Amino acid sequence: MKVVLLCDVKGQGKKGEVISVSDGYARNFLLPKNLAVPADNKILNELKGKEEARLRQIELDKQAARDTAQKLQSIVVRIRAQAGADGKIYGSVTTKEIAEQLAAQHGIEIDRRKITLSEPIKAFGTYTPEVKLYSEITGKIHVVVSDEK
Repeated sequence: MKVVLLCDVKGQGKKGEVISVSDGYARNFLLPKNLAVPADNKILNELKGKEEARLRQIELDKQAARDTAQKLQSIVVRIRAQAGADGKIYGSVTTKEIAEQLAAQHGIEIDRRKITLSEPIKAFGTYTPEVKLYSEITGKIHVVVSDEK
């Protein structure tokens, strides 16, 4: 008997999979515990529609990430920091500050955890940290750190 799993079943498969099991196992275990439903045309069409919708959403997310990466290529984020007498910054510029300034200056919201710095920013200058926008899509932000004066 072919059934569609409604949740993960150890030793059988994952949620949403169509599997073939013995009639007794399906009637006595899977169906009464609502772990599966019989695989008929209606259920199979619903699964196919959900899978197509999921794939379409993934493609839309990837395209949005590519567009954001393209925008980031031409953007410069300016950060002002206080410095001591020797010209070094008090503390360091963090990814949180970069994300906040990016949102304030250009209106692009990016989670601070997606920004990766190769080394801490502790001096004035220009830096290009990477931003992981999607699984294979990364962009670069141009960050200019200058004195508050």
